[in-house]
Amino acid sequence: MLLDTPVCNFGWKAPDFTLKNAYGESFSMSDHLGDKGLLIVFICNHCPYVQRIGQRLAEDTALLMNEGINVLAIMSNDYTLVEADSPDNMKQFAKQYGFTFPYLIDEDQSVGQQYGAVCTPDFFGFNHQGELQYRGRLDDARMDDSANRIPELINAMRMIAETGQGPQTQVPSMGCSIKWRTD
Repeated sequence: MLLDTPVCNFGWKAPDFTLKNAYGESFSMSDHLGDKGLLIVFICNHCPYVQRIGQRLAEDTALLMNEGINVLAIMSNDYTLVEADSPDNMKQFAKQYGFTFPYLIDEDQSVGQQYGAVCTPDFFGFNHQGELQYRGRLDDARMDDSANRIPELINAMRMIAETGQGPQTQVPSMGCSIKWRTD
């Protein structure tokens, strides 16, 4: 099911969490909330929207990380329902696209629920105080036209790093619905 993210709730405080990656290493949100902010992105392996932006996501986040903006990715899908999103497949997916950020498993789906994540990809850009300032999309590229794109996420995160505030106008991200457990 195709969904759009809701409008940014400016100033919403990010709840702390600790999640593990597919290798069993723990990462906490509070440890990654740096002086220039933090980007949290909810993604998964099987979503065609995430696959379509995978390379650009890897490049854009590497650029942000080089500028001191931290990045965490979270997979909240029920991977017992969608085998393609399993931890072993997360390792392969991250390697395939060259992700340099931690790619974390939200095993009980509590973080996705706390954040109100609705789709993959779903971007949350926080300032250094953990206040939400961006809930938009990666860029304005259509499915295959990325040559002349406007890198909206990069621009927003740079603005947040510099001023603590995100852009007032944001275009929602869209993607596949998160696969929530039904039991």
